[in-house]
Amino acid sequence: MIGFKKISPLTAFSIVVANMIGTGVFTTVGFQIKEISSAFVILCIWIMGGIIALSGALCYAELGARFKRSGGEYIFLSKIYHPLLGFLAGWLSVTIGFAAPSAATAMALGKYFSYVFPTIPPLWISLFLSAFVYVLHLRSVSWESIFQNIFIVIEIGLIFFFIFNGIRHIDIRAADLLPKPAELSVFFSPPFALCFIYTMYSYSGWNAAAYIAGEIENPKKNIPLSLILGTTVVMIIYTLLNGIFVFSVPREQISGQIEVGAIVAKQIFGDWGSRFAGFLIGICLLSSLSAMAWIGPRVAAAIGEDYPVFRILSKRSSDGVPYVGLMLQGLIMFCLLLSSSFARIITYVEFSLGLSTVLTVLGVIVLRVKEPLAKGCYYSTWGYPFTPLLYVIVESIVLLQVFRQRPIESLLGLSTFGVGVVVYFFSKRGVGSFKDKR
Repeated sequence: MIGFKKISPLTAFSIVVANMIGTGVFTTVGFQIKEISSAFVILCIWIMGGIIALSGALCYAELGARFKRSGGEYIFLSKIYHPLLGFLAGWLSVTIGFAAPSAATAMALGKYFSYVFPTIPPLWISLFLSAFVYVLHLRSVSWESIFQNIFIVIEIGLIFFFIFNGIRHIDIRAADLLPKPAELSVFFSPPFALCFIYTMYSYSGWNAAAYIAGEIENPKKNIPLSLILGTTVVMIIYTLLNGIFVFSVPREQISGQIEVGAIVAKQIFGDWGSRFAGFLIGICLLSSLSAMAWIGPRVAAAIGEDYPVFRILSKRSSDGVPYVGLMLQGLIMFCLLLSSSFARIITYVEFSLGLSTVLTVLGVIVLRVKEPLAKGCYYSTWGYPFTPLLYVIVESIVLLQVFRQRPIESLLGLSTFGVGVVVYFFSKRGVGSFKDKR
């Protein structure tokens, strides 16, 4: 990345926040209410999800500061364990890891903008705006940065606009803030695990800055800063925002619904307000779609730099944009957008990516044993070893429950890894030692 413009800490923070505050927070609580009616349990799920995401961010901050190369799990797993595991994580990212969440975001984008433009089919809106974002990212890194930083301000402003006005519509006396004895057993039920996976989908993106480590100014300092600060801010926002969602309208109105934000906004602001809110939420989703369009192609480019058969993916414009990887991700995203359902995309992606993140976080412990951390050389994970163990244990339990509840989507995710193994042994011909790379 020598000679290309570096990303500022503000832009890195914006990318982390934009990756998280997107589709999930405005849509998944409807699916959670359908499974669990207790508002107390729902809010606990969002707080717990934030704690787990922060634990993961603390671990990724150490790994990103150590390796300082773009690629995320592809780089981490290759260095810690074996190039095969790294390749499988990269294969997942290139095929569905970013394309599928982008499709889910575009799907919700069409839904929300259809409130503003009811005569235009939501799918047409999704396709048009997705194409706009990807064309914008083909221009230059400078354009990417400007777009991301402007829209993150709008995004955060929208969230606090919801929170401030929503608080005024909550009847505290009617809000069931305290748990009932019968609700405590819900924490150990399969529906709780399924709802937790929706929450972790909403928090996915807490590791965003690690994917672009090679492009960030002063990565030793700014990767931990952007990951930890971004995750903490989003955790606070999510808890407050979901409190507004579950206490502002009767829960049966949002149960099983995807456009929860617009439904709640209509209750709070009336017809005009819901259209306006739908437009602003659509802008937020554009920001999230933009962040994923930024990160995914960087993983593809890292694979292209290491594997000759994928060399075409490493091609960049004169300004550093990996345009081949960007176009590949866009093509996969459009195919998924035209063929898949929202709920299936969430489960398929989160189960697959969850396996990669568990191995990566566990890698912090493995790496500390293999190569003890020199004092002052890198960022050190706060709370080690309890922080990585908390993430690994909780996420593993959730993944097991999801496999039991959604075996088809889970097996589909595992099959993606299976195909990746075949591709790896085919593609490693002519590859030199990974240690010689960069």
